[in-house]
Formats: sequence, C-alpha cells, structure tokens
Amino acid sequence: MSITLHWFLPTSGDGRNVVERFHANRAENSARRAPDIDYLAQVARAAEQLGFTGVLTPTGTFCEDAWLVTAALIRETKTLKYLVAFRPGVISPTLAAQMAATYQRISGGRLLLNIVTGGDAVEQERFGDFHDHDARYARTDEFLSIVRGAWSGQPYSFEGEHLKVIGATTLAQPEPTPAIYFGGSSDAALPVAARHADVYLTWGEPPSQVADKIAKVRALAEAEGRTPRFGVRLHTISRDTSEAAWAEAQRLLDALDPAQVAEAQAQLGRSQSVGQQRMLELHKGALDKGVRGLEVHPNLWAGIGLVRGGAGTALVGSHTEVADLIEEYHSIGITEFVLSGYPHLEEAYWFGEGVRPELARRGLLAGQETAPPSTLRIAAS
Repeated sequence: MSITLHWFLPTSGDGRNVVERFHANRAENSARRAPDIDYLAQVARAAEQLGFTGVLTPTGTFCEDAWLVTAALIRETKTLKYLVAFRPGVISPTLAAQMAATYQRISGGRLLLNIVTGGDAVEQERFGDFHDHDARYARTDEFLSIVRGAWSGQPYSFEGEHLKVIGATTLAQPEPTPAIYFGGSSDAALPVAARHADVYLTWGEPPSQVADKIAKVRALAEAEGRTPRFGVRLHTISRDTSEAAWAEAQRLLDALDPAQVAEAQAQLGRSQSVGQQRMLELHKGALDKGVRGLEVHPNLWAGIGLVRGGAGTALVGSHTEVADLIEEYHSIGITEFVLSGYPHLEEAYWFGEGVRPELARRGLLAGQETAPPSTLRIAAS
C-alpha cells in the first residue's frame, strides 16, 4: 500500500525554535509567528502545493479552535484535506456528527477527524471534564457509536453508561463519511481504536515499538471484523546533507533553556497519557546527552520532546536518510505520516522538495514518480 503524507497547522504559533505545546497557556512562549489566519493560510497553501494530502490541526486551550480555523481555510485551498482534532467529551455527539456532515458538504468532502480523548486531567478540567482516564475512553467508545449512528441516514438511539441519545440524526449523510483517526496507547484505548478507528495514529516511537503496538491493534480489530490503516505522527528535519540536518537539530537543542526543559518535563510527567509517558521514556529529560545522544534509533531524534508535549520525535538526516526511515516505518505497516517542523512553512518545503521526490522515485507514492510540477519549478529557480 502506498504512503499518504500530511502536514501540520501550527495554531498555537510558530517559530524557528521548538514552540512549547505542553498543555498550559504561557505568557512567554517561544512562538515568534502568531497563528493568524494569513500565516496559517500560507502554511496550508504550501502543504497543498507540495503534494501533502491533508493537514492536522490540534485541539486544546494552548491553540486556536480547530473547527473554526480550518473552516476559514477551506476557500484558501482547493484539494487539501483538514484533519480536525477535537475532544469527544466536551460536545454532544449529535452536534459533532452535524458539524462534520456540514463541513463535508461545504468543503467538498475534505474533512478528516482526529479523536483526542485526552490524557491530561488538568487540561480536561479546563473544559469541565472530570472523568478519570479509563472512563474517558469508555465515553469515547459510546460517543463514536452515536456519531456513526447519526450519520447512518436513520434516527439513531443509544443508551450507555456515559451517554444517551434518542433519534440522533443529521440533515443528510456526509459524503464521503469522514475517516476517523484515533490514538491511544493504554489498555483502555486500544479496544476503542479497534472498534472505531479508520486510521490508528501513534506518536513516533522507534519502529520496533510501533510494530508491537500495531500488532496489538490489528489483532483486536480483526476480532471486530475490521481492518484499520496505521499512521505515525513525527517532526522532520531534512536537509541536503546529513551534517546540515544534525546541525539544525543542534541549533534547536542549543536554544532550549535547562529551566524551560525542567518545567516542561515536570508538567508532562504528571500526564495520565500512556503515550506521553512512552515519549518521555525515550529521552528521560536528559538535555546534557548532546544532540546525537538523543538519537533513539538511526535518524530518529527525541530532542523535540524535551519541551513539547505529544509528538516528541523527529526524522533527522539527509533527504535519503529520512526517506529510508520512512520506508522502514512503511515496512512494518505504517501508511500515513503526519509530519511537522520548525518553522512549519520552511520545513514543509525542505521535506516536499527533498524527501517527497525520493519517496516517489521508490514507488511509495501512488501514481507519482516525481514531485508536483509547481514544486519542481520552485526547486529549479
């Protein structure tokens, strides 16, 4: 199966250093580019021009609202899809089904849904959600059952432990039905993924660890009669040479203040998310290891996670080396890659003009042997 590439919309701000995104509002933020609609439109148009299928937009109090931002960007692009992250515990499932169905109609079918159950109790409480970790996943299970039921074209009723609806429906069925992207590493999360995920999305652990997780989800999904796809969320630092890429990683590392790292690690260490704890385990907060000391697998760097919550690893190397690691992930079953980099505008071009043509030459991008024509013109100028 061929690879699908997605990029990221930095709706909490962007900059030339790592922008902190652990779940807090900070007065002093490393973002130097405000997430205004004009800049985000630049990033979205660049992603579309460079051949990315879609862009992930995060959710939380640390960023702008994903639904509103991406709806505003629909007319700024023509084919780009929007992978909208949202928290199922904070709105009605019928309202979510209605919003998604409306979005599909006004966008011409360009909505993808990223379900974020939430692993940080402090962040959830900001939204008025006081369920514990496992209860949140149980509620997500019910939520997604209702959403799919409301999309069925017939009134749908459901009564569970957490949610109840009678006659849930929408004006019309969404066409196509939005694909559901879902992540979670805990024992409570994996069965929900097996029942509902079209794409199971994991953060960028080393390939052997990702392979183990894929095997668990695949076995659970087969028992449900389902066959999900698998994706990975990573940052990327790709350059014409390996030395240049690692020099950029060193620059990002040098910009981190030890007090900043300690504060971030203390806050992230309190997260209930099993996936977040697995990210922290990769680097153990060790700023003093040096840039290559944070290389947890050939060309996989854990330095981003010293201050950033969620996805904390980056593909680092020459365009060929980054393509090699992507191909390694693909060999274990990963077909969707959700990528990002600092700054997001420039790194989209580094990847799109450097790595993407290499992946196409290897036959990993269906029907595309070279980069898009517009990208080739830019590269040649």
